[in-house]
Amino acid sequence: MINLAIAGKPNCGKSTFYSAATMAPAEIANYPFTTIDANKGVAYVRIDCPCRELGIEGCKACINGVRFIQIGLIDVAGLVPDAHKGKGLGNKFLDNLREADAILHIIDASGGTDEEGNPVDPGSHDPLNDIGFIEHEMTMWVYGLLEKNWQRLQRSSQARTFSITNAVAEQLAGLSVTEEDVVRAENDSGVNLKNCTDDELVKFCESLVSASKPFLVIANKSDCASDEVIAKLKDEEKISIASAAGELAIRKATEAGFTSYVPGDSDFTILNPEKLSKAQNAGLEAIRGFMKKAGGTGVQQTINSAVFDLLDRIVVFPVEDESKYCDGQDRILPDAFLMKKGSNPHDLAYMVHTDIGDGFLYAVDAKTKMRIKETHELKDGDIIKIVSTKK
Repeated sequence: MINLAIAGKPNCGKSTFYSAATMAPAEIANYPFTTIDANKGVAYVRIDCPCRELGIEGCKACINGVRFIQIGLIDVAGLVPDAHKGKGLGNKFLDNLREADAILHIIDASGGTDEEGNPVDPGSHDPLNDIGFIEHEMTMWVYGLLEKNWQRLQRSSQARTFSITNAVAEQLAGLSVTEEDVVRAENDSGVNLKNCTDDELVKFCESLVSASKPFLVIANKSDCASDEVIAKLKDEEKISIASAAGELAIRKATEAGFTSYVPGDSDFTILNPEKLSKAQNAGLEAIRGFMKKAGGTGVQQTINSAVFDLLDRIVVFPVEDESKYCDGQDRILPDAFLMKKGSNPHDLAYMVHTDIGDGFLYAVDAKTKMRIKETHELKDGDIIKIVSTKK
């Protein structure tokens, strides 16, 4: 399962974002280091179910054509500058990022917290100043892990049979770093690992973090930010605008039966406004006003963007009966897998089950009813029947 980590300085709304995305309880308070141990929960990406496009009735895996696919979400302790030196919660935070495929960097768009997460007057801190420091902390953390044994690795690299890229990958295997990540980072940074200076090693680590743990910046508390600040944030690339508090409020109101809302919608319906107080109605209308400007609260949109844009995933649906688009129990489109773009039917077979992959024979495109090659590149929304010698 894909795992996204929520990171940022203390008190920027990480735990609120986590609660809004997962509806799982998390301690939320207005002081640094509210989160000490990482919270782990389940969030979802939202997609359109293909049952509507194909005119299939009886699909129970979606709600009115909207389908949600599980991912993991990790809310970790707040990070402050120089965490890699042990400041704040230091390496405890960094260690919690090991299992993340990508990192959602939450910043406080309202400018109501300083660089260490302490409350200040709203608007007195420029949120743009918070961008980039987590990447730097992770870079220096990875550098610290490599630097301890770097001279030994460089000496070993002089041997013809020794692969320094493989050695680096093995040393950082706990971070889910692959040799492919190491090779790409070496090429992107232009650094020759066999003969590099300390500064060049830092440069390499910066590229490696970018390759193995991509970042998406989320400007949280944007509903409390000025139009000028929002305009500045939108000018920056790869920044999402969000109000986690607004999303959490609507989800709780929907859970209580006061509103009708599907996560990711651009609006919601107040079901019984007469049962709400004036303050409650006013609060919901304020959230609606932000959603109209931003196209939603930004929480679901951010998760989707991280999975489909940042991690370059597609959705593929395996079935057993290509004529009915169902499994052996007649369930319509029961499974949906998030796969790397460029995956093929054999990759899908292994995702379904190792035995299915081992016994793979061929695949059928359920939409065209045509047999496809083992090396055929799957597309987003494909519905595939796997034929295997094993069940």
